[in-house]
Amino acid sequence: MGFLIQKTVELFSDHAIAGSACGFITRLLCQPLDVVKIRFQLQVEPISRCHISKYKSVTQAVLLILREEGPTALWKGHVPGQLISITYGMGQFYSYNVFLKTLQQVPKIEEWHHTIHFIAGTGAGSVATIISFPFDTMRTRLVAQSRNHQVYNGILHSCSSILRQESPRTFFFGLFPTLLQIGPHTGLQFMFYELFKDLYKRYTSNTNISFYNSILSGSAAGFMAKMIVYPFDLAKKRMQIQGFQHGRKEFGKFFQCNGLLDCLKVTVKEEGAQGLFKGLVPSQMKAATTSALHFTIYEQVLLLLKMLR
Repeated sequence: MGFLIQKTVELFSDHAIAGSACGFITRLLCQPLDVVKIRFQLQVEPISRCHISKYKSVTQAVLLILREEGPTALWKGHVPGQLISITYGMGQFYSYNVFLKTLQQVPKIEEWHHTIHFIAGTGAGSVATIISFPFDTMRTRLVAQSRNHQVYNGILHSCSSILRQESPRTFFFGLFPTLLQIGPHTGLQFMFYELFKDLYKRYTSNTNISFYNSILSGSAAGFMAKMIVYPFDLAKKRMQIQGFQHGRKEFGKFFQCNGLLDCLKVTVKEEGAQGLFKGLVPSQMKAATTSALHFTIYEQVLLLLKMLR
């Protein structure tokens, strides 16, 4: 009995370590896409070459950020971003495997193979989101602020300023739409990943979890999942900057809303239905890339940990 408990703890700790590692590496490589995506989401004006908007396309946005703020701006908010990714990756993969092992004890549940991955993924995404959310709020504000109207000097300063000037509740502004987005999004990611992984094995006659299988299945899973839940991601970002007008003086009109439904309603009223998908292109690029890296690095680190035991 003691041996089984020890092995179970080792198994789950491996998932936690692999999740932290994939979160760290993925964030390091994909942070610039995240910065561009957030800038697009927070811009009220249309993202169009035919408009006087600040940001008009992915290429133009990257070049403008480089010219106005320098290369380091593409990694703005990277430290809290890493704290998000490490805590999220650890919480996600650890709790996913706990939920999955629990669900697999249910009689005849194997008939619902892809459904249990969706349920376990939804639970894991919710747990990981709650754990990492305060870092996400700080990261969003660090990314959103202008270089010429800098309010925060780093993660510790942003944390102390929010606690001093606002309240601890501020760290969880936008949590509800985030859970509505991340829960199903993570569930869909894991479900699509297992689905595409099975399809790859079927059509290539390769029963092992190969590097190429992880890359292709992870990329497709990230792309599909992000498209379905994207409006909630946009709403979350816009809710996280409420009360932060003084930090965004150079970015055009400031978006104001009161809660999730009001945020979605005001977005559609002022920007049309397409406004709910503002920043979708860099978000899809990021989702496909990060999901591919996420699952691939996770699988490879797990294999490495097993080899070292």
